[in-house]
Amino acid sequence: MDGRRLGRGEALRKLLESQPHLSHAQSYSQHEPSSHRSSSSLSSAAQEQDPYTYRQDVAAHTSESQGVKKPMGRSALLLGGEMRKSEELKEEIPKPSGRGRALLASLVAREGSPSVEKITRHLSRTSLAGSTVEEKEPVVMKGSFGREISVGVNYVKLKVEKGKGLFQYDVQYDPPVESRSLKFGILNSVKDVIGDTKLFDGMVLYLPFKLNQKVTILKTTVAHDNSVVTVKITFTKERKLGDPEAIHLYNVLFRRIMVILGLALHGKNFFDPKSAMPIPLHKLEVWPGYITAIDEYEGGIMLCCDASHRVLRNQTVLQLMDDLQNSNQKHWRDEFVQLILGQSVLTKYNNKVYRIDDVSFEECPNDCFEKSNGEKVRYVDYYRLQYNLRLTDSNQPLLKSRVKMRVRGKEEKQLVSLVPELCFLTGITDTMRADARVMKDITQCISISPNQRHYAINQFTNNIRASPEATKVLSDWGISLDDAYMVLPGRNIPPIDVMFGGGVTIPGSREANWSGASNKNKAISVVNFVTWSVICTRRDMDMVTSFIEQMIKIGPQMGIKINKPDIVSIPDDRTDNYIRSLRSSIKNNIQIVVVIFPLARTDKYSAVKKLCCVEEPIPSQVILARTVRRAGTSKAITLKIALQMNCKLGGTLWAVNVPLKYTMVCGLDTYHDPKRRADSVGALVSSLNQPLTRWYSKIYSQSTGLEFVAGLQVSMIASLQKYREVNGSYPEQITIFRDGVSDGQLRLCEDYELPQIMNACQRISPEYMPKILFVVVQKRINTRLFGVERDKSFSNPMPGTVMDHTITRRYLHDFFLVSQHVSQGTVSPTHYIVVRNTTSMSPDQIQRFTYMLTHLYYNWPGTIRVPAPCQYAHRLAYLIGENIHKEAAESLSDKLFYL
Repeated sequence: MDGRRLGRGEALRKLLESQPHLSHAQSYSQHEPSSHRSSSSLSSAAQEQDPYTYRQDVAAHTSESQGVKKPMGRSALLLGGEMRKSEELKEEIPKPSGRGRALLASLVAREGSPSVEKITRHLSRTSLAGSTVEEKEPVVMKGSFGREISVGVNYVKLKVEKGKGLFQYDVQYDPPVESRSLKFGILNSVKDVIGDTKLFDGMVLYLPFKLNQKVTILKTTVAHDNSVVTVKITFTKERKLGDPEAIHLYNVLFRRIMVILGLALHGKNFFDPKSAMPIPLHKLEVWPGYITAIDEYEGGIMLCCDASHRVLRNQTVLQLMDDLQNSNQKHWRDEFVQLILGQSVLTKYNNKVYRIDDVSFEECPNDCFEKSNGEKVRYVDYYRLQYNLRLTDSNQPLLKSRVKMRVRGKEEKQLVSLVPELCFLTGITDTMRADARVMKDITQCISISPNQRHYAINQFTNNIRASPEATKVLSDWGISLDDAYMVLPGRNIPPIDVMFGGGVTIPGSREANWSGASNKNKAISVVNFVTWSVICTRRDMDMVTSFIEQMIKIGPQMGIKINKPDIVSIPDDRTDNYIRSLRSSIKNNIQIVVVIFPLARTDKYSAVKKLCCVEEPIPSQVILARTVRRAGTSKAITLKIALQMNCKLGGTLWAVNVPLKYTMVCGLDTYHDPKRRADSVGALVSSLNQPLTRWYSKIYSQSTGLEFVAGLQVSMIASLQKYREVNGSYPEQITIFRDGVSDGQLRLCEDYELPQIMNACQRISPEYMPKILFVVVQKRINTRLFGVERDKSFSNPMPGTVMDHTITRRYLHDFFLVSQHVSQGTVSPTHYIVVRNTTSMSPDQIQRFTYMLTHLYYNWPGTIRVPAPCQYAHRLAYLIGENIHKEAAESLSDKLFYL
């Protein structure tokens, strides 16, 4: 490859491989910030005018008088230079510090160079807080800024009966017993002492109460040979309520209660088939259900319960197969296999969900299979005798699914056969998603209001209390449910003003939406459309001409001068016609190219984006013909397209007053392709200026081993260098918002990603030690927050609502934030976990700063659910992973080309 076409990442990688550190000519020391800058990196004017000030003294907002404790972590160790400095970027495994180092060492000893998935599983065995939870005090990080409001939450406290709990015992047999089933039988024979309620794995016994003696010795007779066995039961410890073993037990008990209540397990959640809501027009039905999870929170052990829905299709796999056979008699088998592999199906005779792994056209229901007792029976006879089901087609193929089964006490995966006629398809297709009518009808069923959600959850807890069998399951272990639905004091951050071009400031609104203002006011900075090109098919020429005329008219309204473009018509929408026309247009040194597609086609879109982002880098805008048709008559749609094009050329639409200075704000996200199982793509988007309106993007590959770690380090160095190129010095403070991380991956962030960010700073210069704020962003959560009205009804809380106590994690610095306004259904808050904070930012300041960042996503004139850099990183990772599969050209990296 020509050296000129190497991206910044490739050049940095080569540099790092040849040098342990950057040369002193490029070091931080030569561009050290002036001594008059404050260590907190804040504008003094902002400190004087805004009550939202970042105090220099950490002790001022972490004093015991406020009930706030300093965050736990290893920041002092990392920032003090104790972190291991790797001499080569290509080292096999960078060592984390603390417990993670020991965990990793044991994994490497077994695996050599483990995969990312293995590392994640290995580290998730211990939570971020560690395993000795009883030795730690809870982390309290409660803010006070904003208006206090009442907030309903979907949590129910669990009460434990006095004298009961989870008591652990060691069980020994004399003479020794090897048979697992015999151990269980012997223990059952002494239930007059230990009771009926127990958990036993062959060695360790858990009881809900404590035996009278520390060592209990019992003698019993084995029934089959009349031999006498002595059982020695020794008390070892009482498990705390927050222990992982206790939490796991409580969750298992609630799964058992779900079955008692007649709910069917689909995936990880339970649904009610008796309350199914049919949508006959689209051959669909919706099953309501519940999601439950028990964990330890700041306010104690609680049950989080939320209403959920599952969309099912009334079409069987056999009906799908018949439809394909009728439409494509020659190649229907190949098409059928392609459609069905990896799909989940429901067998309504037992309400179980299976994932299809294979199709066997050589087998049919007339074949026999062997039952567990060794008896052979035909499939048709088995379903007739077992479920009273008669199959209509005895020649249909069989579907194969790998399921987990217990064989001789061990869990193994075995292949089971399924009959297509009895398997119902689940989920909705891409065609259904593209149909507005289908999605509207589905949304009406699954989108429930806060009051409806409150009623459903209350109904669930009432059903548990009304069921003697369910109540007994809990009472046997000394557990009961507190009164449903907690109402807690929360806070609402005041609306934030939005600034446009020409010095115009729009006051913040309750809905946090400024679509009207964005249509009327000029952008902060614009790029004139001097030379640009539009490519479309001949049949769309009239429609495109009308669209361009509309675009030229609205240009002055935004402050953009829009010249008439070069219109290129092609005979049809074949991919090669688009590519040929694009190459010809790009040679004319145009600023941006607009491509009109008659229909949405992923292959065409990918081909265009590969050319415009990698081969011939140029900003590009792809629009569907139906959107152009609407834009020709709708000024608002045309305006949004023009604004998006302005962003891709480097323009800025709006801003908010961010008080931070000398700070680089980053967003991290990862794209995983479930179909191709290819390398994952990590995206890093970092700010380039103080108003946080310009962004720089880099991607890195998450392949086998730990290559993704080195890739993150290279991307961070490139971002730091670009920041210095724009601002003249490196940032004094780095804030990272990491999206797409589950609870089990928190350790991965702390022990791998954070050290790599610190390593990147050390590569810049050993003396360069910026302050770090690392925040994990979680969207897929079951927590719901509700506004409480005067009549005690529930509504969606206003944007800016914060909940940072009681239902937050006991050993983490975290909070929930509702940042967006929704007009239908129930709003979902976002969970933020502060993994590392070496800055002087207080909980209040972190929360408000996070809320500010949700205002800066230029694809929507309103707040979004996550901070803007996270959403930008998500869009970038998706574009690269789904369409381009290569890093975009460096010339596009400082523009929002992925919008």
